[in-house]
Amino acid sequence: MKEFVGVGVALITPFLEDESVDYEALKALVEFNISNGVDYLVISGTTAESATITLEEKKKIVETVKLVNNNRLPLVLGIGGNNTKSVINEINTTNLEGISALLSVCPYYTKPTQEGFYQHFKAISQVSPLPIILYNVPGRTAKNMLPETTIRLANDFKNIIAIKEACNDMAQYLDLIKNKPDNFLVISGDDDLALGVVLAGGSGVISVIGQAYPKLFSEIIKLGLSEKPKAAYQLFFKISNMISLIFAENNPAGIKAVLSSQNMCKSTVRLPLVEASQKLKTKINEAVLLLQK
Repeated sequence: MKEFVGVGVALITPFLEDESVDYEALKALVEFNISNGVDYLVISGTTAESATITLEEKKKIVETVKLVNNNRLPLVLGIGGNNTKSVINEINTTNLEGISALLSVCPYYTKPTQEGFYQHFKAISQVSPLPIILYNVPGRTAKNMLPETTIRLANDFKNIIAIKEACNDMAQYLDLIKNKPDNFLVISGDDDLALGVVLAGGSGVISVIGQAYPKLFSEIIKLGLSEKPKAAYQLFFKISNMISLIFAENNPAGIKAVLSSQNMCKSTVRLPLVEASQKLKTKINEAVLLLQK
């Protein structure tokens, strides 16, 4: 459980200008994050543009991250979807050696009932050989998994150990933290709310901005976990504008613009996403320079 306390980063998938995967940039990004103090890495989440990554590419991405990581940090792999049987099949046919947990998103598009959410994750729990981190992101899935459903799953299945909650609603976070089992982790999926969630009793964050500023964001969350809110917020205010900027148009176009400004990768994304507008890139470049001071 302690493996997933602190800062996990939702890794992007870097692309070259022809939209092929830039594996060299991925290697450099992984090493940069490991060297600068993050606690674990998340592969093939929303920020990785998993919706437009082929299974063959996904396999190679996972192997690349494993190679660079060399068992230094826990790895979390995203396996989720809106077809329960397909999710189960992917779990059963994926080489999970070197993976510490699965991140499984709530079914999107189909808009299940709360009982549907429960039965979906029950089925996944029963076949998964690894701990499961639920991922609730209603802004993308079109349906919110309510705290009572999350807590029911946490109580009923020992291998469901955490939720990445990205509801962007502090009241829902507080409901989860108040009523969760003692050994269940509430992990923020909202960079802007992460510090408040940690100070309220959450376990950390799976962060987008963290991969561009791993040292700074890790220090913010560590201070929050150490119950030092004043010092934590002093650091948070330095990066809060950048957090707003990277989500101003779409994710991961914003964070890729930041990483491009840092010469970590190209800003290329795959359709139907498009790169950040020039207006936003200009604002991001200015913010990058401010954070370098």
